[in-house]
Amino acid sequence: MSVKRILLGVTGSIAAYKAAELVRLMKTRDWDVHVVMTQGGTRFVGPITFQTLSQNPVGVDPWDEAVWRPEHIDVSEKADVFVVAPCTANTMAKLAHGLADDLLSATALACPAPLVLAPAMNVNMWNHPATQHNLATLKDRGVHIVDVTTGDLACGYTGEGRMAESSDILDAIDSAYHVQAR
Repeated sequence: MSVKRILLGVTGSIAAYKAAELVRLMKTRDWDVHVVMTQGGTRFVGPITFQTLSQNPVGVDPWDEAVWRPEHIDVSEKADVFVVAPCTANTMAKLAHGLADDLLSATALACPAPLVLAPAMNVNMWNHPATQHNLATLKDRGVHIVDVTTGDLACGYTGEGRMAESSDILDAIDSAYHVQAR
């Protein structure tokens, strides 16, 4: 059996710190993990953390390296599953509308692998009609959504919007992988 190649997108949410644990857990399963981050994601957790945990280079800026092929194409073609955890309302909107103005969103558009999103945001952002419309659009396209949980949020609010537990995200990755492998 081949090694699962997981592409992890990390966006600008306080829940980005949980993505480090997610990478660690993926590595304990012997998965090959590659990370792409938004600039906002790097404000919460530095790329070196993910590079150390994944044992692979981390992509942030599509213009950083002069390679013979665009990085978002190269990385996306090798992924078995692309998971974005945490996925902000901004990134959800970009993905729902096909915008590609950073490495993560461009990679998502270029990636033929199943897409898994683990949203994380303020309760009011989560409940906003625009976010709910974007969520419905993504679900209609077959994107796997790991439901948010309810609880205390970093902003001081309580309600829906917490990123799912790592175990639930790993289960969603497994499920998307097995659906794709059929």
